Amino acid sequence: MTVEPWLIVGLGNPGPGYAGNRHNVGVMAIEQMALDAGATLKAHKARALGASIRLPQPSGAPGGPAAIIARPTCYMNESGGPVKALMQFFKVPVEQVIVLHDELDIDFGAVRLKRGGGEGGHNGLRSISSALGTKDYLRVRIGIGRPPGRMDAASFVLKDFSPTEKKELPFLLDDAVDATQTLIDLGLTDAQNKVHAR
Repeated sequence: MTVEPWLIVGLGNPGPGYAGNRHNVGVMAIEQMALDAGATLKAHKARALGASIRLPQPSGAPGGPAAIIARPTCYMNESGGPVKALMQFFKVPVEQVIVLHDELDIDFGAVRLKRGGGEGGHNGLRSISSALGTKDYLRVRIGIGRPPGRMDAASFVLKDFSPTEKKELPFLLDDAVDATQTLIDLGLTDAQNKVHAR
């Protein structure tokens, strides 16, 4: 019996101009996962950069579940096409798709897990839901907080993290990677209980 791999996708925009944006925190988390696994993200015909890795076992020992980690190489609002193509190529069921993305409705530094639900105006999620024909994929929501004062949300997400936030960013990325691993190890409900208690 073959066990399908997990597909873990980080959302963001391509190119150096966007690399440090709040909107790219999902991509940053995938790059952290690649670093942790000693893997290099390589170009895939699905308009994505990806790598096949083995996640650690719950004990932390090597040899855990197989996963494809990836980031689309197109703009955020076209993320659905690459996600669908990766799912088809690697034969991943929607129950084993995890999308890592920035979340305005969560304070900076917090990470939350959920399956399905609305997209909260997030163009990447909207594109994925539309391409897959369902909202029932798992999400690791990485908190970036609300824009200050009257700043437009669309402008806020396309700005780099503040100097203070940049100091905390490595911890946030570690937490996002850890939450993804916990989600796979424990399943959604138990993982929520553990991650949301932090």
